[in-house]
Amino acid sequence: MKNKKQKQAEFEALRKALEGASDFFVTGFNKMTVSQDYELRKAVRGAGGLYKVMKNTLAEKASKGLAGEDVLTGLKGMSALAYTSGDPVALAKALSAYAKANPAFTFKSGLVEGRVVNLGEIQELASLPSKEEIYSKLLYLLNAPAQRLVTVMNGVGRNLAVVVDQGVKENKFPPSEGGPAVSA
Repeated sequence: MKNKKQKQAEFEALRKALEGASDFFVTGFNKMTVSQDYELRKAVRGAGGLYKVMKNTLAEKASKGLAGEDVLTGLKGMSALAYTSGDPVALAKALSAYAKANPAFTFKSGLVEGRVVNLGEIQELASLPSKEEIYSKLLYLLNAPAQRLVTVMNGVGRNLAVVVDQGVKENKFPPSEGGPAVSA
């Protein structure tokens, strides 16, 4: 049994985690094996998040006055918290993939960018492209017009050079003033 100091330290650690996490998902688990829990934690770490099993009353008390208070109030059953201060899409993808493979793992709710999300919204979030994919697509769209302009500008010079070269080879240029005459 934990003494008062241990409980206070656990409370403060959870409070600090909730203050630092901009996005989190409350999950449920029932009858998970140790190896399944290990795989889940590994997947969450791979997505840049952390995973913590918590007591419902402790979570409710620790969230008082924070953005996630509504999400963590009135929880029932076994609950855990998967949270990140990074990319919520990557965490949602990792959790959704794990939930598909392990029916003992379920979503309860979550908080993404200060907004409460339900199971359907978590699934939608998991289907979005990652932040890196969005950035690369945006950079491609910004770079494409400049690339096309350079291609067109190079094409004009290249085409002009080809015409002049053909004219010289076929001697079709008229004589210039003061220069040698070109015969046809």
